[in-house]
Amino acid sequence: MLADTHIPRRAKGLPEGLTPHLESADLILHAGDLLVEDVLYELEHYAPVRAVKGNVDGWDVRLPETLEFEVGGVTAAMIHDSGPKKGRRNRMRRRFPGARVVVFGHSHVPWLDDEGGLMLFNPGSPTDRRRQPDHTFGLLHAEDGEIRAEILIL
Repeated sequence: MLADTHIPRRAKGLPEGLTPHLESADLILHAGDLLVEDVLYELEHYAPVRAVKGNVDGWDVRLPETLEFEVGGVTAAMIHDSGPKKGRRNRMRRRFPGARVVVFGHSHVPWLDDEGGLMLFNPGSPTDRRRQPDHTFGLLHAEDGEIRAEILIL
């Protein structure tokens, strides 16, 4: 799971450390701010991709603002900007009432919180850590209606 790759502005390409994870993925999620569609084509070489449009994506990036889908028997939703931390859980629950997990990006701050039947998951950024100590990405494991997630450091 990726967000905020900002290619080519913040990086020339995806970090090599992502390759083994991409090669073993069944599905790749990207929560926006790709900048160019070429990133999607590169990711599609590894696995099917679901992605949403970020606030700095180019006019040629033709993606929806939000997505809702099922993966491994779990209802997931994706949006680039989930808004401020304060009130996020209630806001996402209202926006995606059937979702078990909401994946988002925008802040570049890795965030994983699973409370009250709603998991909120921001994988951070593998290319632009901003004020974070590390470049990060996420893994989401969904199978038979069960879900777990983790944030990994590159």
